[in-house]
Amino acid sequence: MTVAEAGAMRRFYGSVAVETLAEDFAVTLDGRPARLPRAAPLVLPTRSLAGAVAEEWRSQAETIDPESMPLTRLAHEALNAAGAGRDTIVKAIMRFAQTDLLCYRASEPPALVERQEAAWQPLLDWMSEAHGARLRVTRGVMPVEQPADAVLALQRTLEALDTFALIATASAARASGSLVIALGLVSGRIGTEDAFNLSQLDENFQMERWGSDAEARVLRERVGAEFRAAAAFLSHLGVASPRP
Repeated sequence: MTVAEAGAMRRFYGSVAVETLAEDFAVTLDGRPARLPRAAPLVLPTRSLAGAVAEEWRSQAETIDPESMPLTRLAHEALNAAGAGRDTIVKAIMRFAQTDLLCYRASEPPALVERQEAAWQPLLDWMSEAHGARLRVTRGVMPVEQPADAVLALQRTLEALDTFALIATASAARASGSLVIALGLVSGRIGTEDAFNLSQLDENFQMERWGSDAEARVLRERVGAEFRAAAAFLSHLGVASPRP
């Protein structure tokens, strides 16, 4: 069962605590390991993350609201991805290597072309310098084939992450449509708001010209929430420096 599937569950516990184990930290409910049915117990690598997850469980009312438990969701994904599941996660993230948002630029209007170049190119340059992955840029929507050595470098970068950081990377990549933005967030190269604004550059440009509608605002909030959760998750892991 996933955290989302717990939405119909009434709160079934009273107290929430964090228990120190040999090297890890367990979230407990009424003294027993916290877990959803058929899911791994919440045994986490840092006290900070365990404390934050415990607070999500502690703050639940009579009915468990999975939307208010983003760190628990990411923790369950990481625990359930241990072992062979890592390969599946890496493959899923690598799909963004060929379709990365930052590599697909507008051909007009000039103001948008300039804004994309100024905002996106520095992060692509960093990816090339820091990780040896020089990605090609194209104009329009026609696909561009990325160099095999760049794709391999990105895969090796992902494989070097521990499973918890890998899950945060997957979440940020899905939210942004960009592996480069996700890795920038994970590494601490960019902060949460920078990552969000880079992913929403085109949308922000259109909003400035034409305004926004309710559907667009809901989508933006969802994307922003994904970035905030991934950044908080990484911060509690101590993987990246917490940046706003």
